[in-house]
Amino acid sequence: MRKTTIADLAHPVRKNPRLAYEYRKGDRNESQTVLRACEVLKAFRTHGEELVLADVVHRTQLPKTTVFRLLRTLIHGGLLERSGAGIYCNRFGPVTGRPFRIGFAAQGDSEFSREVVKSMEKAAAREHVHLITVNNRYSAREALRNADLLIKERVDLVLEFQTYERVAPVLASKFLESNTPVIAIEVPHPGASYFGANNYKAGLIGGKALGRWARENWEGKVDQLLLLELPIAGSLLQLRLTGLVDGLRAELPQMGSVPTVHLNGRGSFEQVLGILRQCLRRSPPRRTLVGTVNDICALAALWAFEEAGISHLCAVMGQNAIRDARMELRKPGSRLIGTVAYFPERYGDELIPLALSILQKKPAPATVFVKHQLITSRNVDLIYPLDKQCEVKVGF
Repeated sequence: MRKTTIADLAHPVRKNPRLAYEYRKGDRNESQTVLRACEVLKAFRTHGEELVLADVVHRTQLPKTTVFRLLRTLIHGGLLERSGAGIYCNRFGPVTGRPFRIGFAAQGDSEFSREVVKSMEKAAAREHVHLITVNNRYSAREALRNADLLIKERVDLVLEFQTYERVAPVLASKFLESNTPVIAIEVPHPGASYFGANNYKAGLIGGKALGRWARENWEGKVDQLLLLELPIAGSLLQLRLTGLVDGLRAELPQMGSVPTVHLNGRGSFEQVLGILRQCLRRSPPRRTLVGTVNDICALAALWAFEEAGISHLCAVMGQNAIRDARMELRKPGSRLIGTVAYFPERYGDELIPLALSILQKKPAPATVFVKHQLITSRNVDLIYPLDKQCEVKVGF
């Protein structure tokens, strides 16, 4: 019978750790117990992975009694945890193998985007994920360039956050060709998982609140509905205003006969303000309900009506619940009736685990909607109690 040579052991060692121990027994400077403990730790291949005793025995090829004793010792030493009867869990990440590299194409430099980035970085650090961040800067050309960059970096998965619906198929094609899975944030991309707003529901929440306010304060008498849209973002974002109109009509059936003005809310606060100024100059003062796709448009509308001296004739509903809108809600008598929250500060807590589920071939939903909540002057301090502390820091 032919003897097993070192060359014969080279590959099997990786498959069967016991062969490695037999080969290394001659080194008096090494502790075989510590080496076996390392093999037990290596059996846990991902952060948070749960294994039973039989799983660890199978992966390490060590005796059952040895594995059981080492698991108990590692739990006592704080390197493993028991998550159930006979179930062991790794809470600090894999011992071997590189961490997952996830590409994150951020949307731009708005407050909402910055909150998403911060939450993503915190979650990635907690889950021991290497996050490679680029900035699309609200530019279709930049989004395409960043896609090529992330593909060149050979990331394991991409979190794509960009505004333009027309660019989505091109980006999806690039990632599909490179065999890179994608989670699309806010704007769907063909073949990608979707994470983001339930736009129709968010609009419906805002529309019903705006309708109730008009019924209670104006006896339901509305002369005009002003909608600030964002056509460039595509049909999905338009659902916010579709939902808003349906919510208004549910509360005020007569809204079906009220004249509606559609304006393009694209651009910065100053650009939207300029569009609104022109609109108000062309029309006589009238009771106006204002529905918007985001808080930038809502705040610009408030400014335009106040500048024209007719703020008492408007009632505005925002979307996103950014800090400036929350501060506006705290002002006595503000005509911002409310804003629907999307909680960007929580995105990372859901997106990074979703990405890991996809990379680990675990069951993962194709669509994940964020939870929405109406923020008003009554509950803003309950939902965002830390805003005032932030104001103090800024003051200092």
